[in-house]
Amino acid sequence: MDGNGRWARARGLPRFKGHHSGVEAVRRTVRAATELGIRYLTIYSFSSENWRRPAAEVAELMGLLKLFIRRDLADLVRNDVRVRIIGDRAGLSADIVALLDEAQDRTADNTGLTLTVAFNYGGRQEVVRAVRVLAEKVVRGEIAPGDITEEMLDEHLDTAGIPDPDLVIRTSGEQRLSNFLLWQAAYAELVFMPIYWPDFDRAALEAAIAEFRRRERRFGSLGVDDPDVDRAGADDTGARGDV
Repeated sequence: MDGNGRWARARGLPRFKGHHSGVEAVRRTVRAATELGIRYLTIYSFSSENWRRPAAEVAELMGLLKLFIRRDLADLVRNDVRVRIIGDRAGLSADIVALLDEAQDRTADNTGLTLTVAFNYGGRQEVVRAVRVLAEKVVRGEIAPGDITEEMLDEHLDTAGIPDPDLVIRTSGEQRLSNFLLWQAAYAELVFMPIYWPDFDRAALEAAIAEFRRRERRFGSLGVDDPDVDRAGADDTGARGDV
């Protein structure tokens, strides 16, 4: 969700105004995803690298997180949205951890959209945490090094139990992943949009999905239009609805 600061600067506003407008875009996107039948939506709300920003801006972002949970949690519960939080809890203040736990606990039984919030999250750091856990199991003799598989690593990532994304959308025109879901996005389709995040809405989401549907997803195999493909054995690799 990139471009809050640049959106504000283009309007002669302070950066925090961009972040406030970015929260409104989150609300619109969650509502649109629910209406469109998307089952999983992951938002990159605060990266492990965002601590490098000025202290005042970090404090503003933390305040916005608190405000979002306090104001929107009841609506998420009412709309059958399940909240998952991924990222490193170490070093977070006790009040932030309590709010994150509350959001997860109060929505745990919901069965609609799963909204995953990546907070204090970094893809490389996530993989390192998972590898450390597996290494500790090897040291204790619980598993052998040769037993480790991709599936086992998957089970030790923050996103365990959540399908890999079909589609990754980045706003603001930047064309990089910036340490987001590096393992999980290995076969995701990437859509880079020139608009800043505060301008993102249902129309933008639908445009990204339309672009996704134009892609041919081969997963390393031949495409269905390749003359060497046995059409009787070709399968439909359409979207599951994971963004």
